[in-house]
Amino acid sequence: MYDMKTRERAIALLGQGRSLNSVSKETGVSRAALRSWQTRIEPLKGTGKPCPRCQGAPGPPENPRAYAYLLGLYLGDGCINAHHRGVYCLRIVCDNAWPGLIDACEASIRSARPDNSVFRVKKDGCVAVTATSKHWPCFFPQHGPGKKHERPIALETWQQEIVAVHPWEFIRGLIHSDGCRITNRTTRLVKGEPKLYEYPRYFFTNSSGDITRLFTESLDRVGVEWKRANWRNISVARRASVVLMDTHVGPKY
Repeated sequence: MYDMKTRERAIALLGQGRSLNSVSKETGVSRAALRSWQTRIEPLKGTGKPCPRCQGAPGPPENPRAYAYLLGLYLGDGCINAHHRGVYCLRIVCDNAWPGLIDACEASIRSARPDNSVFRVKKDGCVAVTATSKHWPCFFPQHGPGKKHERPIALETWQQEIVAVHPWEFIRGLIHSDGCRITNRTTRLVKGEPKLYEYPRYFFTNSSGDITRLFTESLDRVGVEWKRANWRNISVARRASVVLMDTHVGPKY
């Protein structure tokens, strides 16, 4: 991590036409960071409006509530890929079975980047809700090489603050990406006769221990009781907790 003064000085030196190598040697900033700043510090094309995350005094996204939901979707079913000329492509993959989820995903992306186009790419059984921007790594610093469950995932301080204020939106995004609401059915003997019992339950499944921890920490924050079904599955089955989840999250639609 580099402080703002170091960053501003490095950007100023690059603005003088200095090479990445010379600025890196003078400031101690890696060439990768310098290259990233070059593409991310520019104003949005045609608007003159800088990215709220990489301007001189970084601020939160314009709609923190929508961002909390989008962050949950991204950690579950999202990815960021380099496109061309410093542009990145965000993709959130949604199952065709949940058209309401697809609409909510698109709306959250538009809220995060209102000046960028959002489009849907149809695939076999799913839709990739997609948007391109130079600034997606600003919004999702968890972006990196490799699969999420094979590398550390941690929220930046500003993301933690948003999730603390909007925990239900974050939980909802995670459930909508990697979770579900199901009806459990079990049979018990009552006075010697089998009796069928049914009760609702929420499941969250993710192979990343870090993402699972972020999910359970948010559940703790809002008072939802949970149990670990196995190393990658979290279960919410207590009646009062399911009622809370139904009130604030609900099934996919």
